[in-house]
Amino acid sequence: MFAYTVRRVIATIPVMAVVALFVFSLLYIAPGDPAAIIAGDQATPEDVERIRESLGLDRPFLLRFTEWLFRVLQGDLGVSIFTNLPVSHMIQQRLEPTFSLMALTLVIALSFAIPMGVLAAWKQGTWIDRLVMVFAVMGFSVPVFVVGYVLAYTFALQLDWFPVQGYSPLANGFGGWLSNLMLPAIALGSAFIALIARITRATMLEVLSQDYVRTARAKGVGQRSVLFVHALKNAAVPIITIIGIGFAALIGGAVVTESVFAIPGVGRLVVDAILRRDYPVIQGVVLMFSFTYVIVNLIVDLLYTVFDPRIRY
Repeated sequence: MFAYTVRRVIATIPVMAVVALFVFSLLYIAPGDPAAIIAGDQATPEDVERIRESLGLDRPFLLRFTEWLFRVLQGDLGVSIFTNLPVSHMIQQRLEPTFSLMALTLVIALSFAIPMGVLAAWKQGTWIDRLVMVFAVMGFSVPVFVVGYVLAYTFALQLDWFPVQGYSPLANGFGGWLSNLMLPAIALGSAFIALIARITRATMLEVLSQDYVRTARAKGVGQRSVLFVHALKNAAVPIITIIGIGFAALIGGAVVTESVFAIPGVGRLVVDAILRRDYPVIQGVVLMFSFTYVIVNLIVDLLYTVFDPRIRY
């Protein structure tokens, strides 16, 4: 187990190196001259040249990349062009709303999706199965921002059960924190619930047809034990895989959801940075999200060995 963990951790190093190279290249692959775009239409050639020098665009690519990577390893993500504040400080101020939203979304998604998938597989061909599949299709088909607007109009404006927008820090009380994040988390988790429920159903149907499940039933094992002990554990690897893959969609959906509900998170920060062409902020946020996704996939790889010990060999 230890050797497998070490190998997986080492395997993430080249992945992060490639990600860092891509993130740094954003300045070069972006259309147009970044210095001219940042300077604006009224800027003089001297202003453009000054910005180009401040961004280091007049220096060799490899030299700048090496210096930038060395600073990143020390926790220095650069300085915002417009606010003149450290990018790491700006991201740190926005981390709590974003990670709170994503954590609550995961809790809601897993709490509903896996039982729904198991129930649909158990009741295959019945109205319960068809109802779960209808929800899965709708969850895939309706965009996150549409779900968000419908939830905000219904439960915030009409019923006045939740706030329309904004964020209350957890330090100010759990109730306010939860009420502000409930609608965004449901909107963000709608597609995630549909995805996990569908994969859970398909995997459970395959596992429930195996000989050892029929043997367990023949020995008089209860239905609950068959579903959640014998079947679900053996169906866990594909489910965990889809959760790891769907985490990327969760990150992208958080950007849209934060804009709909006016949550001052990292998603709003990167949207504002894109509109202002604040490349250091864009680079810092993309690097942080990429690193988070790599870590999540590393955790998924390690969880494989918990549910299927054969994988470590």
